[in-house]
Amino acid sequence: MALYSAPMMEFLELELLGLTIRRWLGGLALAVAVFVVLRLLQAIVRGRFVALARHTKTEWDDILVGALGRTRSLFLVVAAVYTASAYLFPAGRAQSVVRVVFVFGLLWQVGVWASTGVSLWLDSFRRQRAGTDASAVTTVTAIGFIAKLVLWSVVVLLALDNLGVEITTLVAGLGVGGIAVALAVQNILGDLLASLSIVLDKPFVIGDFVVVGDYLGSVEHVGLKTTRVRSLSGEQLVFSNNDLLKSRIRNYGRMYERRVVFGLGVTYGTPREKLKRIPEIIRSLIEGQENARFDRSHFKEYGDSALLFESVYYVKVPDYTAYMDIQQVINLGIHEAFEREGIEFAFPTRTVYVERPDRSPESEPDQGSPSTTISGTGP
Repeated sequence: MALYSAPMMEFLELELLGLTIRRWLGGLALAVAVFVVLRLLQAIVRGRFVALARHTKTEWDDILVGALGRTRSLFLVVAAVYTASAYLFPAGRAQSVVRVVFVFGLLWQVGVWASTGVSLWLDSFRRQRAGTDASAVTTVTAIGFIAKLVLWSVVVLLALDNLGVEITTLVAGLGVGGIAVALAVQNILGDLLASLSIVLDKPFVIGDFVVVGDYLGSVEHVGLKTTRVRSLSGEQLVFSNNDLLKSRIRNYGRMYERRVVFGLGVTYGTPREKLKRIPEIIRSLIEGQENARFDRSHFKEYGDSALLFESVYYVKVPDYTAYMDIQQVINLGIHEAFEREGIEFAFPTRTVYVERPDRSPESEPDQGSPSTTISGTGP
C-alpha cells in the first residue's frame, strides 16, 4: 500500500524557491528536532549543575547555573535554523546569510551568558562583604561595570568583523572621533574619572559619615557621575564626583577615637586649695568611664570674669551618641562634686560706677569704691 497518493506525491515534488516541498518539509522537521534536542540538552545540563550546586559551598557553580538559565529560546531557534539550512542549502548565498545570522546569535548569547555571570558574581560579593568591607563593594561594582562595557564592546567588534567591516580602520576612526567627543563632554568625563579615582583611592566608602563644607551625612551610593549622601535631616544630597574630590572632605567613618576638649570657669573667690582640687575631680570622673581615656586637665588662664580650666580626654569609640553619654555623666559629676566642695561656677558680671556731680565731696564714697553693682549675664 502506497504511503502517499499520486496527487500528494505531485504536491511534494512541487518547487518553491528552487527547492521541492518535500525538501522544505524535511528541513522544517530537522529544525524542530534540533530545537527540541537543544532544549532537552539545556535542561539536562542545568539540572546536573543545580544538583551539584546543592552539595558545594562555592559560588561558581551557582553562577554557572544562573548563566545557563539565561539561554534564550531565540538563540536555540537560530541554531536550529542554521542546522536545517545546511541540509536545505549545502552551499550558496542563502547558506552564507544564515551563517552570518547564526554567528550574530551566538555572539549575542555568549555576551548574555558572560554578562549574567558578572552580575551574579557582583551580587554574591555584595552579600558577603557588604557588612565587613564597604570599600571592596564599591570597587567591585565599578570593575563590574567596566567589565560589562569591555565585554559588549568586544561582542560588537566581533559582530562587525563577521560582516566584513575593517575593524582596524574603525578603531582608528573611533579614536579620532573619541577625542572630539571627549572635548565636547569633558565635564561628564571628569566625573567618570573622578568616580574611578574614588573607587581606587577610597577617600570614603558606602556607609561612611562625611562632612563636605556645610553639608554632612552618610554615603549611600557612589555612581559614575554623582555620589549620593543621606543627610541627618533626612533628605538626599547629590554631589558631582568631580566637585566632590575638589572639596575638603572630613570622613568620620575613619575615626577610631574622638578627642574631646571642654572648659569651665569658677569664681575668683574660690580658695586656692579648692582650685588645686578641680583637676583631680575631673580626672577621677573621666577615668571612671569605661570608654574614655584621660589626657590632661589644667588651670588654663585668668578670664575676664572667671578662673578658666581646660580638660582633654579621648572617647575610645567613634560613635557620637557614646561621646554625648560620657560627656553628660562627666558634666553631672562635676556639678555634684562642686556642690559638695562648695565651689561656685562663674558667670559674667558687670560692675557699674555711678558718679553724681551734684553731691558734696563729704558725702561721696571713697575713691574707687563702687556705689552700684549690677550682676547679670551681660558681656
